[in-house]
Amino acid sequence: MVDTFTVLWTQDTCRALRRSGRVGLRPPVAFSGVHQSLPSWAGARAGDEVYALHVRRREVFVVCRMRVLDRERGACCGAAPTAWDDPSHPGHDDWAMLGAGGCGATAVHVDATPVRFDVPIPGELLPVLTWRNRRGETRQPKYVVDGRLERSISFQGFYRLTPESAAALGDLVERAATPVT
Repeated sequence: MVDTFTVLWTQDTCRALRRSGRVGLRPPVAFSGVHQSLPSWAGARAGDEVYALHVRRREVFVVCRMRVLDRERGACCGAAPTAWDDPSHPGHDDWAMLGAGGCGATAVHVDATPVRFDVPIPGELLPVLTWRNRRGETRQPKYVVDGRLERSISFQGFYRLTPESAAALGDLVERAATPVT
């Protein structure tokens, strides 16, 4: 069974994506970490989907959808560091802003949609997004007022969506990718 997750990309991450000209490009990798400074993708397996989200001016945007290919260090990652100040994944320098320098960062190879910042989650969908934990308990985001997010704490982390919420985000991304005629 395929699971679907969300991960919140910070303002710094998204700013770095824009500055480095990554908007419109498909990231081949994301990074998982062992420290709270970088979300742990421990629950994700090959075939799972991850929606990268971004909060800007109290609005939540889907930045990209990624399908996990593998979590192994490949030749594309470059040489493993031999000293503490060596880059951890020199083969992915173009996407290092996604967390390559994080504490204990490991590469997660993905097949992704292009990075974009123009797909807002509608105000009526935002308060009903639902995540579930491994025990099947569900929760919805807190601090949503009139379809706008007051605080982003509910989104900070790596969380498994319910199938209904995953389908809603999938439809949103598909509609955004379909050209208007």
